This record gives sequence, structure tokens and C-alpha cells, in this order.
Amino acid sequence: MVSVQGTVEEIIFQNESNGYTVAILENDEDVVTIVGVMPMLNIGETLEIHGQWEQHPSYGEQLKVEVYTEVIPATLKGIERYLSSGLISGIGPKTAKNIVNTFGTEALEILQYSPHRLKEISGIGEKKANRIAEAFQEQRELKDVMLFLQGYGISPTYGIKIYKKYGNETISKVKENPYRLVEDIFGIGFKMADNIAQSMGIQHNSKYRINAGVKYVLMDSSTSGHTYIPKEILLDKAVEILKVEKIYIEESIKELALKQHLKLEDIDGEICVYYIPFYYAEVNVSKKLVELSRVELNEVDMDIDQQIVELEQKSGIRYAENQKEAIKEALLNGVLIVTGGPGTGKTTTINSIIKLLESQGYDIELAAPTGRAAKRMSEATGKEARTLHRLLEYSFMDDMGEMAFGKNEESPLDTDVIIVDEVSMVDILLMNSLSKAIMPGTRLILVGDVDQLPSVGPGNVLRDIIDSGIIKVVELNEIFRQAQESMIVVNAHKINKGEPPRLNVRDKDFFFIRQNNPQKILDTILGLCKDRLPNFNGYDPLKDIQVLTPMKKGDVGVNSLNQNLQRTLNPEASYKDEKKQGDQFFRVGDKIMQVKNNYRTKWKQYKDDGTVEEGEGVFNGDFGYIMGIDDEEGEVMVQFDDNREVNYPFGQLDELKLAYATTIHKSQGSEFPVVIIPICWGPPMLLTRNLLYTAVTRARELVVLVGMERYLYMMIKNNRINKRYSALDNRIFNIFNIFVNK
Repeated sequence: MVSVQGTVEEIIFQNESNGYTVAILENDEDVVTIVGVMPMLNIGETLEIHGQWEQHPSYGEQLKVEVYTEVIPATLKGIERYLSSGLISGIGPKTAKNIVNTFGTEALEILQYSPHRLKEISGIGEKKANRIAEAFQEQRELKDVMLFLQGYGISPTYGIKIYKKYGNETISKVKENPYRLVEDIFGIGFKMADNIAQSMGIQHNSKYRINAGVKYVLMDSSTSGHTYIPKEILLDKAVEILKVEKIYIEESIKELALKQHLKLEDIDGEICVYYIPFYYAEVNVSKKLVELSRVELNEVDMDIDQQIVELEQKSGIRYAENQKEAIKEALLNGVLIVTGGPGTGKTTTINSIIKLLESQGYDIELAAPTGRAAKRMSEATGKEARTLHRLLEYSFMDDMGEMAFGKNEESPLDTDVIIVDEVSMVDILLMNSLSKAIMPGTRLILVGDVDQLPSVGPGNVLRDIIDSGIIKVVELNEIFRQAQESMIVVNAHKINKGEPPRLNVRDKDFFFIRQNNPQKILDTILGLCKDRLPNFNGYDPLKDIQVLTPMKKGDVGVNSLNQNLQRTLNPEASYKDEKKQGDQFFRVGDKIMQVKNNYRTKWKQYKDDGTVEEGEGVFNGDFGYIMGIDDEEGEVMVQFDDNREVNYPFGQLDELKLAYATTIHKSQGSEFPVVIIPICWGPPMLLTRNLLYTAVTRARELVVLVGMERYLYMMIKNNRINKRYSALDNRIFNIFNIFVNK
């Protein structure tokens, strides 16, 4: 076995999923190419390598690494190179040079044992010194953790997520119960945790393992929108995953039900199993909706019909009969659903309801599930609309040591009316949190398009409330004359009815460009974004144009589109800073999206009046732009659409994705001037009517479809809607009957 020591000068290749790395190691005598599994390797690190020489047919002599250890660099040059590598947040090339010039070869010992001395360096105050010390300690802990996890086949990508969750307790917690990873770490499935557990010697048929497997099946089903699954389906799926006899799983279900981790219930003559939070959410939402709908409201002291006439006269708008009904029912009902497709006057109706209620002295709160939907609601109404999380004051509770809603049964929302838009996006857990915070007597008005995609999370809230037949529903179905001029509106309704759209009508806003293979579709989309649409109507490629695709993979999947659109619209340049994260580069000027809810991320918002608001919380689906990358501080600066600015530490960049293109699911609640949609082959479960309908209705001014006409008609005919196991509709109906028969 050969032993070589040197400094990592260049990383030629690094696979984030398995840690396989090709790098250049340099010492005073030689330059060596090293290859092997070396997760978390960084330029500037000094290593001692043990391995074997091998001859690669294309790349020549390489040292295949079998064992490696990190060596603390001893020379001034080595220490400076190590510190300036970007490994330690807050230390860039300039700060690294200052540290080495001040402390010499003792620099690393100072960082570890006497970090307060960093304040001796000009430009480093107490706050920055503490941050550097924490980052240095975290980096050393992370190395130990990564080596431990690597021994159980856990990739560096997941290793970092695990470390973020458990910190310096990672090793002890994983050894104690590897199955906790399934519930605690997004992306780690039961099989990965099970492999770790098996290598630790946990028995194949242990209750520990089987209980974890049963809970995993239930949680996994929730990602398909289910709040429960039939017991027989649960048994079959658990047997398939666990490879044990069914009797063991039966015993596990009984045990978990006794411990109140699960709930067994007869639904339509079939025994079904709930994960307990979803069960309580359904029950609570049902009770609250029935209670709100039956509460005795204060009598309305006005001639509503006359008030509606006066609203028409003041606004110069002639309401459709269903709009008049919605305005009237908003005053007469504790809970009201207003639903309808594009161009049917939902916004006009809600604005009229607000005016009428405010004229009677009612306090009104406006909310939506996402930041972009809330922004659209604010623009449409001229009044402040907040995300549901902000309305319910979701934040870190010091007394609980975790995130929680500040508004609940004990501290309800103090308002007369709550209007929530884009309710099709609201899952059962969020609806439950909202329900808890509403006092009896408060009017609740829920607005949404029931034909759009359902929520990403579990439940089928809007559809179930409507299907219950108990809550008052007004459907707006008349398309207004001005909306009839838009082919976007006309074709959206045609698609929703299963009819072929009208394509390429002269001087209209809905176009189809025929291309017969994915590469030509991709090339056409790139040309539309870069030249044709900006030249056609001055559209900004980043701010006005959004590419929406059904798929993540393939030539016109979101991953490929983003790489190609980044290269086309924001190419690499010497004056643009960039940072590699996983298999993608983030570059100054990039359009990005937040892809997970992070309620503790701090932001600053610069108001038009010059004031600055500070807060916490960035949410899944928020769009923004990279304004700067600071290697010295180890941060990426992002400005979101609503002028909130966030500094992301490099270690938090897994929360961002390029967003030149995004999936149609991720676009829910958003609206864009121009939408481009590739149309080609894909799995039937993705090429569906309501997916196409949702994509088309995201456009405000222009829709361009690019691809093959046969797949367009295939999508329109494919009215496949995956069944969601949820019982909110039945519960509302049953609870209402209990109230009536009391």
C-alpha cells in the first residue's frame, strides 16, 4: 500500500450522491491524481492518503484511495489555503490572509481553543468572531459525522441534512434509533434507514422495525394526498416492504393503535387506518366548519339587494346572477365557498363582498396559502393579504423549543371576516390550524378553483367541503364579455370540459408551435425566451416569462430546462460570482425558487416609504433572484419578488433550486405574464387534463405551447384524477346531522 501526503489543489469531479471524487493532490515533490470515495473533500485540505496505484486507459496513473485522514496543515501557505477554501463560513481569502499574518502557524489552534482572539484582527468584531468559531467547530464535527455515516452507506447529501437536524448528537441518535431518520429527514425512506439498522444488528422481525415500517407506509401514502388508507392495502404494502408475515404487521397495527399513533375506523364498511395527526385534523375541521355554518349571526340591518344595485352603479359593473348570489350569501352565512374558473369574476365578486362588509363596519383579514398568491390577492383587492402562516403567526416558540402557530384556540384571530384565496392548495393540516384560530361568529369565505390540482399535502379540502353538501357553495360559471376576448380564458374552459382548444387565432394570446421531437422543443423554448418573446413585446426573460413542465426528468423536464435556460439567459462570465451546490451552479442573476418551508430564515423587506421591516419565514414556492455571492462571508444574497432580502449561508443552499423552469405543481398559486409549456410524451399520470388546465390558467397575457399536437389532445382526453383517501366530506355531513338531531 502506498502512502502520500499533500494538499488538495483541485477537485476535478465529485459525485454528491455517493462521495466519489477525483482530485489533484500536491506536495513539494509531486502532483498526484487521487480517486475514491472522499465525501466533503474541499480544496485546501491537507490529507494523508493510503491506497494503490492504478493505470487508467484515458487518464494515466492514479492513486486509488482506500483510506484517508485529514492532516492539520503545518505551513503558513497550507493554513492560508485551508482557511480560504470556503470551508469555514465567514472566512474568505482576505480574512484568511489576515488571520495567518496575525497568528502564523498557531492560527488553527487559535480558532479552536481561543477564538475570542480573532477580535485582534482589524474588521473582525465579536459577532463575526463567534460566527467563525461556530463554523470552524461545526466543520470539524461534520467531518466526524460524515465518516461515521459513510460507513453505513449514507451519502454526503443526506449526511449534511442529518447533521443539520441532530448537530453534535448525530452519531448517538442514529445509533440509538436509525428508524427515526425516516420521520425526521426529508428524502430518507424506510429502506435506507432499514439498511443502516440491519448493519447495526437489529433483528428482521423486531417490533421496533415493524412499527417503523407501518408508520412509514402511512406517511408515504400522505405524499399522494391520502389522509388514511384501507387496512388491507396497508397490510399488503407493509408485507412488501418488510418481508415478514402478515400476522406481525397485524400485531404492530394493534399496538400502535393502543399507543394512539394510529386510528382505526370503519369507513363505508371498510376498516381504514389513519396516521393520528391526519385523523384529528379531519375531525377538528369538520366540527369547526359545521359550528361556524350553524352559528347564529348578527342580523344584517340593510336591504342587501339595494346595496348590490348601488355597488353596481358605483363601480360601473353589471353583476351576473351568481355574483349577486355570492355577495348576498357572504352576509347571510357563517361559511361560504366561492368557486369558479378563469374569467368568471371571482376577483370582482370578492372585492364587492369586501366593500359591502366594510361599509357595515366589519373587520376583514385576507390570506392565501403562498407568498405569491397572497401578493396577487393584495394587488387585486388593494388591501393587505398575508400567507396563512403569517396570519396564524407561525414562529419559533421558546417555551416549546419548536415551531408552532401563535394563533389557536387559546389565542384566536380577532376579526369579523376571514377570506382565504386559492383554497385548492390548502391541505388538511393547514386547514386544521386555521380552523383552530377562528372564533364562532367569525365569517369564513373560502375562494378557489375546484378544477385545479389539489394540494400537495394530504387531504382534498376544497373538493370535500363542496361534496359534503352542507356548506353553502356559489359557483361562478358565466364568462364575462371582456374575458371572452382572451383565448387563454376560452381555451382553459374548453380544456376543462374536455374539448380541443382554439390554436393560433390571429392577434390573440394562445399559440401552439409544432415540433416533432424533444430536442427541437427544447431549442424552440430557448429561442422564445432569449429572443422571440423579448423582441415581440418587450417581455423580460426572467421576470415575465415562466416555463412550466409536467416532468422533472427528460430533455424537457425541469432539470434539463433549467440547465439550458441558465446557460442561455445567464451565461458564465468572469464578472459573475457563482457557487456550486450539488449538481447545479448558482450564479449572480439567476432566477431561483425556495423549495421547502423554513420558518426561521430571517429576512428584511424594504418598503416604498424607506422603512425596513424584519421578519422570519421563507416558504416553498417563493421566487427570487440571486443578487450577490460573498465568498468571504460564505453567503448568497437573494431578493424575493416582494422585495424581501435573505442571506443564505452556503450550507443552506439545498433549500434553493433554479427556477427558469418549474413543474406545474410548483406553480400553483402563482401567475405570470407569459407561460411556455412543452408538450410531448410523458407518463400518463402526468399528462392529465387538470395539470394542463392548471398550467394554462397561470398565464395572464400569453400562453405558448411547444410540441406535438397528439400529446396535447391526449392530455385533454385524460381526465384521470388519482383517488385520494379522505373522509372530510362524510364527516361534515355526519356531524351536521348530529347537530340537527340534538
